[in-house]
Parts: sequence; structure tokens; C-alpha cells
Amino acid sequence: MKFEETIYDKKSGVAYITINRPEKFNACTPVTLLELNQAFTDAWVDKSIGVIVLTGAGDKAFCTGGDQSIRGEGGYEGTVAALPLEVGWQTVSNLIRSIPKPVIARVNGYAIGGGQVFQVVCDLSIASENAKLGQAGPRVGSFDPGYGTGDLVRCVGMKRAKEIWYLCRQYTAQEALEMGLVNAVVPSEALNAEVDKWCQELLEKSPTALKMLKYAFHAEIDGTPGVTNLGVGGLSMFYGTEESVEGRNAFMEKRKPGFDKFRV
Repeated sequence: MKFEETIYDKKSGVAYITINRPEKFNACTPVTLLELNQAFTDAWVDKSIGVIVLTGAGDKAFCTGGDQSIRGEGGYEGTVAALPLEVGWQTVSNLIRSIPKPVIARVNGYAIGGGQVFQVVCDLSIASENAKLGQAGPRVGSFDPGYGTGDLVRCVGMKRAKEIWYLCRQYTAQEALEMGLVNAVVPSEALNAEVDKWCQELLEKSPTALKMLKYAFHAEIDGTPGVTNLGVGGLSMFYGTEESVEGRNAFMEKRKPGFDKFRV
């Protein structure tokens, strides 16, 4: 899969999704978001993939949100017809939260604005010690009314979340660790090794258990969509049971199903 603004690689059970606009501190355009959408979707359906790593190209930035240089009065110029930027951010965030596999944010520099939202919605975040994290919305006339506020509250608490959004300060990786915004901080030269270590630990775990845990964590807070994901996750496993297959076979063979032996 070849992209213009994103690099997508797979290796030993891990999908690596890299925002590839280092000259713009990995700020996203509508094209970037469309490509992220496609990459996460591909990683979802590829059964050889057990973990996804999201990061930014170079050593300066993870992601710094939307590219303000193409922002106009009605949004961002060069919008992909099928995925406007306004929809794109929430679509990618929703994919990160819904994909039934752990997603690790490899925070290799600035994670600002929409980039900060991306790392918040990832399941786990590992930052280099030179990383800087924070919001920029009110400074540039923008805000995130969805996961970027709700999930942030659940990470750091209401008071700290309001501070992050209202004041648009930038926090060091160590400060982010202390407030629960990231899981680990390591020297820049050790970032890849640390991410690989976490990936390997996850790949050793039951993929079905990880999937259902991820859905369970979100079920209570996401309302009907969260419960639906949890339920459909269970349904996908049920389809593989003898009981479910008996129901399908009976329908196709135009007979009554023999469910008696499956009673609990």
C-alpha cells in the first residue's frame, strides 16, 4: 500500500503507521487523514497483525495537528471529497479506539493539538524524553468537542484537562508521565527498542482477550456504541461455536435446529 503523506509498513506482527510530513512537523492535511484511515482499516482486517504503532517521521514531531497553512474560512483546503478534515479527525480517532488490537503511540517529539488527541486515544503511549505535549486549539481558533476532551479527562482528571485545553501550555515528557498522559518516557536513542519491547509483550498475549478488554474499557463510557462493540466482539467469537453453526446449518437445510445439547 503506497501513500503520499504516510508510510505504512508491517513487520513480525506489528503494523507501523508513520505520518510522513516532517518538514511540517507532521501536521496533517485531508490527504494524510484519508491515508491514516486506510492504513488503520487495513491493519484491522489483516489477521497477521497483533499490534499497531502510530508515530511521526523524523525526530522533531509525532504530530502537530492540522496544517494551518492550508486552513481557510470553511475548513482546510484541498479537502478529499470523501473525507473532509472535520470528519477525518474523528474518523481516525474512532478507528484507533475501535480497532480490536492495541495501538501504541510512539511519541518522538511534539504532540500538539490534533497530534495530542491522537496520542490520547491510543491505548498506550511511549515518549522520548525530548517530547513536548499540549493543546493549541484556543490559540488558533479551534477545539476538539469529542475524544480529545472526553478521553483526556479520563486520563488526567477534569481540572488538569481544562488546564491543558484552556491555557495551551506545552508539557515535558516527564510532566506528561507524572499526570498520566503517557505510560513511559525513555531517552530518544532508546525509543525504538522500548516500543519494540512493548510490542513483543503484547504479541505474547491472547489476542481475543486483548480485543475484549479494549472493548470493555470503552463500553461503559461510550454508551450504546461502546456496548455494541463489546457485544459484536462477543458475537464474532460465538459465530465460530458448534451452537451457532448448528443454527446456520438448520436454516440452510430447512429443519429444526438441535439446540438441546447446548443449554447452560
